[in-house]
Amino acid sequence: MRIILLGAPGAGKGTQAKLICEKYKIPHLSTGDIFRMNISTKTALGVEAKKYIDKGQLVPDALTIQIVKDRLIETDCKDGFLLDGFPRTVFQAEELSKFLKSINSELDVVLLIDVPKEYIIERNVGRRICSSCGVSYHIKFNPPEKLGSCDFCGGRLIQRNDDNEETVKERLNVYTNQTHPLIDYYKINHSLCTVDGRDDINTVSKNITKLLDN
Repeated sequence: MRIILLGAPGAGKGTQAKLICEKYKIPHLSTGDIFRMNISTKTALGVEAKKYIDKGQLVPDALTIQIVKDRLIETDCKDGFLLDGFPRTVFQAEELSKFLKSINSELDVVLLIDVPKEYIIERNVGRRICSSCGVSYHIKFNPPEKLGSCDFCGGRLIQRNDDNEETVKERLNVYTNQTHPLIDYYKINHSLCTVDGRDDINTVSKNITKLLDN
């Protein structure tokens, strides 16, 4: 199964991507992970990408697309994959479509986890991370047993610097401006499936499974 997963920052893509990949036995291809792998192994593309990342600049489309292409032709992607974080623009989507056709492949589904802006702000601002083991909590939706302390290791829970309301709103504005044209593109050029991401993790997962199995 070949899947593209779309959703705003804080919509729960990471959690659902893991569940989908475990169920359907496909690799989770996060562009961040692909970049880090290429940089750590010092591939030619990784070295080039690092030049932009180190300057705080966006990696150019052509380089990003090539890095993703190289990952998609690896053996573990033969029977499917889940792309998370790519494509981000209509141009990238068009190039991905051309590439898949060139290797006699195509997408099975483009899945959008839809969560209203106000829900995402509440989710992000209320998120707390264990400073020791990295486990994530939420002060309202998934609180620890003891306030400010991790249930697993007792570590101190902290709020990430970028989980304040102003930063979250800015991230959402960037996402909206960048991704809405992409959503419209897939509505026209592919069967876009939408799942309500406001429900709890298990309910969202069940609804996604129903869509994918059909």
